[in-house]
Amino acid sequence: MPSFMRNRLAAAAAVTGLLILVTPALATQGHGEPEGLWVHQMSHVFFAFSMGILIYWLRVRALIQETGWRYIQYSAFLFILWTIDAFSVHFMEEQLRIVESTKINPWTIEIESPYDSLWFNLLYYFTKLDHLFCVPALFLLYLGLKRLLHKAYLAGHGDYAP
Repeated sequence: MPSFMRNRLAAAAAVTGLLILVTPALATQGHGEPEGLWVHQMSHVFFAFSMGILIYWLRVRALIQETGWRYIQYSAFLFILWTIDAFSVHFMEEQLRIVESTKINPWTIEIESPYDSLWFNLLYYFTKLDHLFCVPALFLLYLGLKRLLHKAYLAGHGDYAP
């Protein structure tokens, strides 16, 4: 058997093994108290601030006139929304301890809060869906980097594109 076939079979076996052994990944994860949570919350603030600085400099230097940089600016804005969202969930669940959710089945959760109001429970539910900000942010970052790489490639190789 050729070596490239053995490598592909080994890679396929490794991926299959990982898929079998995985456990559910939660959108927002808890952290050890109190140091882990405080450091993690500070990292959310620092990340949001950093993305704000990135947007500022992209605008000041007028880089957003290029499509790639504009996508990166949109990505940074969505990352700010994502980190504010994740910060809020950690704050409600782990610092204030005002919300508790229980998984009833794969499609149902029960949200308990002292306020027992529909609007608060809906707010909590939608903040738990932080991937609705993070995934588009990552996709826009990918598109922006891809555009910039393509432009750099064309600048170095003329009009020929792979």
